[in-house]
Amino acid sequence: MILLEKEFDYFIAHQKELSEKYAGKYIVIKGHKILGAYTDILEAVEKTSKHVKLGTFLVQKCESGKEIYTQTYQSGVEFA
Repeated sequence: MILLEKEFDYFIAHQKELSEKYAGKYIVIKGHKILGAYTDILEAVEKTSKHVKLGTFLVQKCESGKEIYTQTYQSGVEFA
């Protein structure tokens, strides 16, 4: 299992209701539980890591749409 896959799957499964409740916030997920909601990603990591080991929780910006967790990369390389 990929590290934090359970947390990410929980976010995807509940994204609609989470984004309504925590719109624009950074939420901290461990297992199937929301540990907190913060306005800043750094604050989320700093405060949570005081009582939860780093690498064992997911910080996710809470908005609707798959764009929030999908990144697109472009290359300057052209193919002939």
